[in-house]
Amino acid sequence: MVKIIACANQKGGVGKTTTCINLAASLAATKRKVLLVDLDPQGNATMGSGVDKNEVPYTTSNVLLSEIAIEKAIIHSEAAGFDVLPANGELTATEISLMQTKDREFRLKKALAEIKACYDYILIDCPPSLNMVTINGLAASNGVLITMQCEYYALEGLSGLVETIEKIKERVNPELSIEGVLRTMYDGRNRLAQEVTEQLKVYFEDKLYRTVIPRNVRLAEAPSYGLPALKYEPKSMGAQAYLALAGEVLRRQEETEETSVF
Repeated sequence: MVKIIACANQKGGVGKTTTCINLAASLAATKRKVLLVDLDPQGNATMGSGVDKNEVPYTTSNVLLSEIAIEKAIIHSEAAGFDVLPANGELTATEISLMQTKDREFRLKKALAEIKACYDYILIDCPPSLNMVTINGLAASNGVLITMQCEYYALEGLSGLVETIEKIKERVNPELSIEGVLRTMYDGRNRLAQEVTEQLKVYFEDKLYRTVIPRNVRLAEAPSYGLPALKYEPKSMGAQAYLALAGEVLRRQEETEETSVF
């Protein structure tokens, strides 16, 4: 059964797109069939997966506006090893158009329903703001993967994000839950990082991933080559960390499925 995970945070620059690209590549490396949905008008997840956002015939925008079938917009990235539903600046205007349509919160969910049986995992890269496009991402998902830096302001904003997720669950998607919390750009030598980690353990308990993503030059360089770190420099700390995260995601899924059987 497909697992649909939205990578979200209302704060920018916390590793959402990096996580989507590299987790997708790592899951694909374990022979899972993966689709990465780019919901950010910047199109960084698209470019970082080796797809030119300016050359694609169709985008997420066309899908959300029900202009084409989703299969026509999906592109397989040989470089990255997974499928991509690309995005570009057209999504900015799509936000306005969606406000005037029926079932505007569920456009992505309906589109994914047509192809989700083809995948093991669908990862959704949400923009760093709560708008109708983001709501579409959350409405279509089973879980939310929260990326965050271990800093004071990041921790302060986390409560607002959790509150937003609860509201979406209550009003739009009863199946939505927090899939996990991932610490990015992590430096274990930093005392604040350790203190924030302790607070996260208390608040999120087993939702906090054991895996941490370190600050890593290769992770920062890889997008400029249109590659996940696993394809750019597989032995780098960043690539290995995302492989570990993929393993943790898979184990959690297996445990959930075993529990549901009994």
